[in-house]
Amino acid sequence: MTMRYLALGDSYTIGESVAEGERFPMQLAAQLRARGYELDDVGIVARTGWTTDELARALDLFEQQRAAEASETYELVTLLIGVNNQYRGRDVEAYRSEFVKLLQRAIGYAGNRPARVIVVSIPDWGVTPFGKNRDDVAREIDAFNAVNRAETLRLGAPYADITPISRAALHDSALIAADGLHPSAKMYAQWVELILPIAAEILHHS
Repeated sequence: MTMRYLALGDSYTIGESVAEGERFPMQLAAQLRARGYELDDVGIVARTGWTTDELARALDLFEQQRAAEASETYELVTLLIGVNNQYRGRDVEAYRSEFVKLLQRAIGYAGNRPARVIVVSIPDWGVTPFGKNRDDVAREIDAFNAVNRAETLRLGAPYADITPISRAALHDSALIAADGLHPSAKMYAQWVELILPIAAEILHHS
């Protein structure tokens, strides 16, 4: 059976400053295929700079298209969103409300099965050359991740904490893309090492 994977998010999902095949959803799909899972082309709804509300608006259009296509469910969905909420100084509790709605929609795309949705934590961009006031950024990222982790577990979905990996870029410039801000293909590969066992378990039981 051919399975379907949908990735939702922002620059970290669309893979700003890396080649298409180096995006983490594409690397994840390649690793899953290598393990014998038959995956259709990866569906991605993501754009650099999106906040939770902007992703929500994009999903409104996505759902209109799905309705026209007699929407099928996805065996695997990933959701990574929130860094731009933090960057723009938005309220953490407002993020909670918007994140929960996005996660509920993601669960709907997965056939109302929370176990098929992997929430990926927000990486810490403060360690990149663009980062200023690194301690403040780290503290805020941790606050946003505390929210998305708690709500993810409350709704019964798995959670992949890649934030410690992102912080290793402080001492390893190879983990940062040429733009000096986003993850490199090497960092995304490390994310995939963490996410892969979770995704493979999900597909094994689909």
